[in-house]
Amino acid sequence: MSEQLLKIGMIGLDTSHVVAFTELLNSADHEHHVSGGKVIVAYPGGSADFELSYGRVEQFTTALKEKHNITIVDTIEEVATMSDALLLESVDGRVHLEQFQQIASYGKPVFIDKPLTTSYADAEAIYQLAKQHNAPVMSCSSLRYAGTFQEALADEQKGAIYGADCYGPLALQPTQPGLFWYGVHTAEMLFAALGAGCEEVRAVVEEDHEVYVGKWSGGRLGTLRGNRSGNGQFGAVVHRQAGSQLIDVQASKIPFYALMLQQIISFFKSGQSAIPAEETLAIIRFIEAANKSRQTGLSVKL
Repeated sequence: MSEQLLKIGMIGLDTSHVVAFTELLNSADHEHHVSGGKVIVAYPGGSADFELSYGRVEQFTTALKEKHNITIVDTIEEVATMSDALLLESVDGRVHLEQFQQIASYGKPVFIDKPLTTSYADAEAIYQLAKQHNAPVMSCSSLRYAGTFQEALADEQKGAIYGADCYGPLALQPTQPGLFWYGVHTAEMLFAALGAGCEEVRAVVEEDHEVYVGKWSGGRLGTLRGNRSGNGQFGAVVHRQAGSQLIDVQASKIPFYALMLQQIISFFKSGQSAIPAEETLAIIRFIEAANKSRQTGLSVKL
């Protein structure tokens, strides 16, 4: 694509991300403004059986329309027609495949907000459609781009990473199975550290806390700890050959959203996601297997 300002369309206005992203992209005087693209059009969407979707779509639609003068349209196809690139923001991961099916044929780059889907079958179907229509896809949580986390991963002075322990809040929603709602953030950090080679996962579940132990190729171990006890902090410990490092992701100087949007704009312009499809698919497979172990208490091979 050219270096001109990208016309960006949004699909699904039922998450606070749509307001935060639009402010970062469209407000040139924002302290953490991300240049290169501007949101111009959006489709509200919303899931009738998910209160955190239908209960919020009106307020976010109004905010985009009145504060940022975004054109609100009646169909997903109109958004795709009017845009150079698309932010698929629907908070309900169950609808992402259906919505992507409506825009894939336009062949435009699409960022799909977390989770990519709520099943591995749907995730595979999205990437198959993307390949068929030459429509580049990127999907992730902003937590993987936290500045302190990325700095720790890039610092190889203490040798290769042989393990990681990631933690964060683990709120649950009935329509978004198990880890797909909030656990996806912590899973993203875990895979950013260890890559796509997880072979087995097992869950230990208590009322307020859950721990998932994953076995990676080469004998590496990774853990995901989630809590519902009021502690809303995210963080990680990365283990290397010559030492371990505790990472406070909240200490990052630039907001996660801004850092992720920088990567998204780069993706929109190049058509190449910095996160391999294999890794994103592996995260969805891990969560699906973790959810199964959560129900049975048994180890699940991926």
